[in-house]
Amino acid sequence: MTTTEATGLTVTDPATDAATPADGTPADDAQDHDHGVHGYHKQKDEHLKRLRRIEGQIRGLQRMVDEDVYCIDILTQVSASTKALQSFALQLLEEHLRHCVKDAALKGGDEIDAKVEEATKAIARMMRT
Repeated sequence: MTTTEATGLTVTDPATDAATPADGTPADDAQDHDHGVHGYHKQKDEHLKRLRRIEGQIRGLQRMVDEDVYCIDILTQVSASTKALQSFALQLLEEHLRHCVKDAALKGGDEIDAKVEEATKAIARMMRT
């Protein structure tokens, strides 16, 4: 995992070996979106608090490995961290559907097809993990 200035985090997709921002969108697509108000805007503080909690869980994993904690105990923490990230992702997806996709549907035209395709791809990425 490497840090970038634009997105904060970048991960490598094992299927394509391509760099992907932490939100899961391909790096090229992530920069194509406008930088207006997004669906998560109203819950931004809550989301940041949640992500800090998850970050604490990950730091706890590092500490557990450093302290030679029993494997199963570490795996239990990995599972909890994974579930926390999945839960966050689902909430973000719901907000995207309620805000961005709904907005595109109200505007009409080709934008709705693009937003639905984008959401479908995001769901597919989430299901692969």
